[in-house]
This record gives sequence, C-alpha cells and structure tokens, in this order.
Amino acid sequence: MEFSDEDKVKATLLYHLRRKEVIGGVHIPFETLKKGFPSHLGKDINKIAKDLVKQNILLTKPSSYGLQVYLNKEKLKEIENFIFKILEIEF
Repeated sequence: MEFSDEDKVKATLLYHLRRKEVIGGVHIPFETLKKGFPSHLGKDINKIAKDLVKQNILLTKPSSYGLQVYLNKEKLKEIENFIFKILEIEF
C-alpha cells in the first residue's frame, strides 16, 4: 500500500516524539519539530504540526520562552497504530 509523502512525514514526526517519550509533562519547543528533516520541508512540517494540534494529537503548552508541544497521552494507542501502519515500527 502506498502512502502520501505527507502521511510519511506525519508518521516520522510522531515517531520521533513517541520514541523520545515527549508525552504528558514532558514537552519540546515547537521549532524543534523541524530538526532531522531536510530544510526545504520546513513549511510543510509547520503545516503538518499545526494540523496535528487541530486534531488534538499534539497538545500545546504556552510558556514564556515560546510555544511547547507534546503528545496527547489519551491518543497514544491511535498514534502508535498510525506509526505502525505507515512506518511498520512497533512500540
């Protein structure tokens, strides 16, 4: 089964966050999400991340030093299933 490039980027982004256990009380700066991806995908990463926030998969935490994001632990099973479906990596 073929998946779109956007799905692959979304799955990779979620995989990085899940692997580093950025869940619940642990959060990272929004701008850090672009790290590890080619620089020409910067705008796409921002668009995908904002879409994940709208879907309530990524949660935001405003702070004095910038916007922070983390995975919604209530949707962790859904996130892991999506990663497995696209990247075939199991947790």
